[in-house]
Amino acid sequence: MEKDTINKLFNDLQGSFDIEEPIEGHKTRFLEKLRQKNTVATITKKKNSWWKPLSIAASIALLFFLAIGGLNNSITTEDKVAEISPEVSKSELYFVSLIDDQIKELEKENSPETKKIIEDTLLQLNKLEKNYSQLEQDLLNGGNSKLILSAMITNFQTRIDLLNEVLAQIDRIKKIKNTHDENFTI
Repeated sequence: MEKDTINKLFNDLQGSFDIEEPIEGHKTRFLEKLRQKNTVATITKKKNSWWKPLSIAASIALLFFLAIGGLNNSITTEDKVAEISPEVSKSELYFVSLIDDQIKELEKENSPETKKIIEDTLLQLNKLEKNYSQLEQDLLNGGNSKLILSAMITNFQTRIDLLNEVLAQIDRIKKIKNTHDENFTI
């Protein structure tokens, strides 16, 4: 059926095909026109060639601004607090170091007799740490800086006092246990 359609098409178009030879010099004129079009296309490319460097420059600028924005976001709360009050930053380093040392000492004392008191202490320290983070945010949001700075120092002192008290209680527990053990061994 398709062959019939194609045959019919060729039969209908017979005699209308251009079978004439082109006039002399046609090939030369055709090639010349192609060369002119290539020149126009080349000129057009040169006119549009500034878009590529411009787009590269825009991409680099965009990446640069995104990187700067990322750096600004990576500045920690501690860094911002240090800008507001360098004294607090120095105090914070001292207190954090002291508290970390006491927490390590506390964890070394972990035993069945002291487990509950140590867990409760760590829970209280976590609450105080969250409270301190809120104080930092309040300071950054422009609250009464003298009052907030005082509360921050008090927060550190409360943590240190808590740890000292718990370590003292653990020493009492150990002494009671040792006394108890000595009484049973005699």
